Amino acid sequence: MRARPKGIGWIIGLLLFACIAVVAYWVIFFTTGDVQVRDDPVYIAFESAFPLADSWMALCALAGAVGLWRQKDWGFLFGLLAGSSSIFLGLMDVLFNLNEGNYALGGEEMTIEIAINLATLSLGFVVIVYLWRNRSSLCALS
Repeated sequence: MRARPKGIGWIIGLLLFACIAVVAYWVIFFTTGDVQVRDDPVYIAFESAFPLADSWMALCALAGAVGLWRQKDWGFLFGLLAGSSSIFLGLMDVLFNLNEGNYALGGEEMTIEIAINLATLSLGFVVIVYLWRNRSSLCALS
């Protein structure tokens, strides 16, 4: 068994948090709507295009966390995929919010949206940088 790099527990925790947060967001979005910034057809159509892509990111995050915990090479791969997916989804959200002027709306829902944007971008970056810097101790073939 390979030695675990320092801080791997935090990365596993971030990946699990991402998975749980995505599921929670969509449950709230489709049940109470408390996270919806607007209720117009354009906003709802845009947000409704995300569940499948978010599910991919959450699945990659879960697989990455499990694989890293079990010290499997595929944990490294799925961790990178989750990080990249997170950045991509965050950038899509940020661009929509900028184009639509959503950041100027204020309110609790927009505060949550800003937190989600910051989390998706930073989580992806942190996971990718950490995994890449520690690839020699995470992958048998590196």
